[in-house]
Amino acid sequence: MRAGRGSLAACCAVLALLLAMAPPAVARGLPPAVAEVAGALQPVGEGEMRWFGFKLYDIALWVGRTEAADAQRLLEIRYARSIPAERLVDTSIDEMRRMGWRDETRLARWRDDLRRALPAVEAGETLIGLHQPGKGARFWHQGRPTAVIADAEFARAFFDIWLGERTREPALRARLLGRSPAAQ
Repeated sequence: MRAGRGSLAACCAVLALLLAMAPPAVARGLPPAVAEVAGALQPVGEGEMRWFGFKLYDIALWVGRTEAADAQRLLEIRYARSIPAERLVDTSIDEMRRMGWRDETRLARWRDDLRRALPAVEAGETLIGLHQPGKGARFWHQGRPTAVIADAEFARAFFDIWLGERTREPALRARLLGRSPAAQ
């Protein structure tokens, strides 16, 4: 009986270790079409976005294996509720404007780009955005490409919505970057 308890404890310890090493829940593996373009990326952090207590989505950050500042970054967003395309586009533009992008001609062009990139989503669906520093961004919905936007400033502004220092959600940013929210 004693040996049985010891092996049960050992199994529990191994299971706990494996669970601790598991990648983030959202980041189970990238769709083949995304992985083909993005190359070798690793999950860094994850979190969830809530608005007035309602869960909007789970989000995970993947980065290139290099420590270089120009490493690719990928955001994988799994929606918890249905959201119309125009709401996704308007919210993105509003956030860019809030963070200091004021050129309305540029924002109008970016709005058109986002209309191609961000379709309406249903609960359980995933949007993926890949930031390619110096080049622009690529987008996928449910693993299928939606847009390539060859505008480096657009890509920086869009990804800063979550990852920039002026983000509306600094605690979520910290979790995505693999830091504790207090460590910001």
